[in-house]
Amino acid sequence: MPKTAAAAVFCVQLPEETDEKSEARKAGFDTIAEIAKERIRRAGRQISDGLQSGQNVDTGFKVFKLAESGFKQWRQSGQADTEALQGELSLNIDSVLSETPSENLLCELMLRLGLKLTCKVSLSDGVYFVEDEDTGGLYAFLLERVNQDLIDAVLAKHPVKAVVLDRLFDGDDALKGNTVLQMKDAGVMFECV
Repeated sequence: MPKTAAAAVFCVQLPEETDEKSEARKAGFDTIAEIAKERIRRAGRQISDGLQSGQNVDTGFKVFKLAESGFKQWRQSGQADTEALQGELSLNIDSVLSETPSENLLCELMLRLGLKLTCKVSLSDGVYFVEDEDTGGLYAFLLERVNQDLIDAVLAKHPVKAVVLDRLFDGDDALKGNTVLQMKDAGVMFECV
């Protein structure tokens, strides 16, 4: 491989448990996935150690685990009465499950929008910006807070789409309505989840 080439490698490993009597388990590895991560770390260190002074190579990696959605799922029984529907609506006013980290929501929303998890992600003043590696389009995700200054900062970057958690508006219908109009005027697709 040429010295200037970049390599992208995907490793998929199921969290299969190591045998309880194995050397791997004795060394502290409960799953084969943990062994794979350690091997990748060691390979990265070996590459970094072999670099000449001034050279810089990214040997980092990301780990994703299959998990439940960070968003509540609508659960309607077949014979729901008005009271049951009202109860389900009350439970789903905030669509996000409590204690779901913003990073988890970001990954889930990226996947829902068809973005790759390998896209470049940056965090600026509480706004996640994701650059679509296929189209070059910029996406903005407001997952922690929203106010007019943040909306203005997002609009200044001219994203293709902006996604905001509905709960962040906290009943401020004026801010939400103005945000919808500002995004529309700027040609930015807007989604409130």
